[in-house]
Amino acid sequence: MSILVSNISKSFGNQKALDTVSFEIKKGEIVGFLGPNGAGKSTMMRILTTYHAADEGEAEVNGFDVHTQKQKVKQSIGFLPEHNPLYLDMYVREYLNFSAEMYGAPKSNVSEAVEKTGLTPEAHKKIGQLSKGYRQRVGLAAALLHDPEVLILDEPTTGLDPNQLVDIRKLIQTLGEEKTILFSTHILKEVEAVCDRVIIINKGKLVADQNIGDLQNAQDQVIEVEFDDKADQKVLANIPEIKSVSSVGENAFVLTFLGDKDHRSTIFDFAQNNGLKILQLNRKNQNLESVFAELTGQSEHIQA
Repeated sequence: MSILVSNISKSFGNQKALDTVSFEIKKGEIVGFLGPNGAGKSTMMRILTTYHAADEGEAEVNGFDVHTQKQKVKQSIGFLPEHNPLYLDMYVREYLNFSAEMYGAPKSNVSEAVEKTGLTPEAHKKIGQLSKGYRQRVGLAAALLHDPEVLILDEPTTGLDPNQLVDIRKLIQTLGEEKTILFSTHILKEVEAVCDRVIIINKGKLVADQNIGDLQNAQDQVIEVEFDDKADQKVLANIPEIKSVSSVGENAFVLTFLGDKDHRSTIFDFAQNNGLKILQLNRKNQNLESVFAELTGQSEHIQA
């Protein structure tokens, strides 16, 4: 098992960042780690990389305990934090040579990391001259220098343009052929395109752990609807065969129904019976976006 998390809890003062979270990640998996801002994603990643200590629970990386074998854990992890710390006045190869020395890794690993991350055309430049996408590549190259078995990437695609997103996605997929990867992102389509599994946490609690394939093959029907006026969410939750209701805007909802029957006529009837007009109505397959909205939507989320 590459990563093992068992009943991890962590608080900062009166705020509970993580509440008895447990999950396992097998060797060779690419796992997306999702949740709203403040859900506890970065805290969990910092615990796994030994930057924070958990208040309760246990965690292992490659069989090494994050509390008692910190050095072994660090040696087996490559970590790219959300705010990629780089020395902008250093040249790319200069920075990577410096990082290799810090890791105690051979200098020969620098050229390999440069090639693997597609940095060769920019390797002669100062880091401060690089685009955001290439700076992310420098951070990834640095994380690879000691040939870790596990990569932990915290928001690796933040601030990238569409072309850069495609490049980093391909890079993560390539790295996933030989390493275990856990990465967080707010770009749900990236997770569906790259990951084998998704783990979702909300308010410090684990609320979903599902294979992407199972998610894409789910038979539940998802309908997005927007009314012209406020609808009673409790009444919506009583519609026959409805599984859940989640508010995603002032008068907008994501409705999940059991089975694949088309329930749009049911929603038209609801609107007519309640004096509402439908402004938008979209039928969607159950996907990561709808699951995320259902599990981490506004506090008015109701299970039918």
